[in-house]
Amino acid sequence: MDPLGAPSQFVDVDTLPSWGSSCEDKLNASGTAAETFQEDAIRSPFLYNKDINGKVVLWKGDVALLNCTAIVNTSNESLTDKNPVSESIFMLAGPDLKEDLQKLKGCRTGEAKLTKGFNLAARFIIHTVGPKYKNRYRTAAESSLYSCYRNVLQLAKEQSMSSIGFCVINSAKRGYPLEDATHIALRTVRRFLEIHGETIEKVVFAVSELEEATYQKLLPLYFPRSLKEESRSLPYLPADIGNAEGEPVVPERQIRISEKPGAPEDNHEEDEGLGVDLSFIGSHAFARMEGDIDKQRRLILQGQLSEAALQKQHQRNYNRWLCQARSEDLSDIASLKALYQTGVDNCGRTVMVVVGRNIPVTLIDMDKALLYFIHVMDHIAVKEYVLVYFHTLTSEYNHLDSDFLKKLYDVVDVKYKRNLKAVYFVHPTFRSKPNLELKCTACQHIKIYFNILILAFTIVTAYFFVYSSFTYKESAPLYQTYENI
Repeated sequence: MDPLGAPSQFVDVDTLPSWGSSCEDKLNASGTAAETFQEDAIRSPFLYNKDINGKVVLWKGDVALLNCTAIVNTSNESLTDKNPVSESIFMLAGPDLKEDLQKLKGCRTGEAKLTKGFNLAARFIIHTVGPKYKNRYRTAAESSLYSCYRNVLQLAKEQSMSSIGFCVINSAKRGYPLEDATHIALRTVRRFLEIHGETIEKVVFAVSELEEATYQKLLPLYFPRSLKEESRSLPYLPADIGNAEGEPVVPERQIRISEKPGAPEDNHEEDEGLGVDLSFIGSHAFARMEGDIDKQRRLILQGQLSEAALQKQHQRNYNRWLCQARSEDLSDIASLKALYQTGVDNCGRTVMVVVGRNIPVTLIDMDKALLYFIHVMDHIAVKEYVLVYFHTLTSEYNHLDSDFLKKLYDVVDVKYKRNLKAVYFVHPTFRSKPNLELKCTACQHIKIYFNILILAFTIVTAYFFVYSSFTYKESAPLYQTYENI
């Protein structure tokens, strides 16, 4: 609690200037002429609205210091993220907040969960989890970030909250581009205020010094403060402005069903009698004949699918593994140095080495090991290559079981098997021979090389025993004679 007479560190949102009042005199200096000029012009999808602008506040400062009904905290799925926003909120709210968060049992990406504000000036804290951004999954990240803002606002509406303070939900740690995220944030809030504006009186965007410039640049696009600013901002709006609620729209994923799929789209309804053109019937996507999907699935289960269909299905399965291998963090498997390229052999074929001793089968995730194998070998297997497996100094904890090898064989693409020209098994043991013959079906060269090694080893061993026996018999009298002496 602040000492008597000392100024409070918290900031009342009612004392902050709204977005509509900022630079109002400057923007409306020629307001009448601008409004008359814009009457017949193309209007922006985000119209100038003085009432909505009066509800929005852009403030440079710490969201934890806002005195409002609720503030927003951005965190991770376990609600334990350490970022400047969360650390400030936890420090000011006190230890009771951590105890309350343990009852929530985490929060999924895009969701919003509510706790008390405890020692904060705000009565409530709304916790949400922003998405991790990867360019290849941009659509999913946009949808998740939209869900964050939408669910926070929906929760505020359900709890009859009059004011809410937003931090920048997309954290730099998660890699979301600030400008792209700001478009989604402003667009979602704007659409929500248009539909449910009567329930919320103040929405504060609490930003840092680095984020303020981006918000200053993009706020006029979604919250124009005059008709002149509305028309001036129109060319800078992005192509995708979302649907009526601001949600990102992917045209390819929309289900396009016309009102009457079997009829041409005409604005007039006339009885054309027998003269109607029937050529379009059957050309619509919903009128085309498709194969029996259930029958195809039964054939798959019964193993009666055609060879071409099986190959296509296998290729799709491999592509899924390959995509996952390229997106997963496999640095822990790579650090084992169990699989690597060493150069080329005399025939110019790439030589790949597998070190059995470096594979702690019981300590690693074998699915990740399979992903790493695919990640490394995908570009190697496009041409002829050779595998060299070192069985040297391996123990029972390094032996790959038959289920894993069978799964590896079933998952990899046909190019792996077609271009694998030889597998060399270095330092084999008697125990590994029957296992190897049972496990390996990818390359018959293994069995040939292995049998040669076993045969040579057997001959040497037999010779050693015969020679030892002969030597012992010949030298026995000498040994006895030496003892007698």
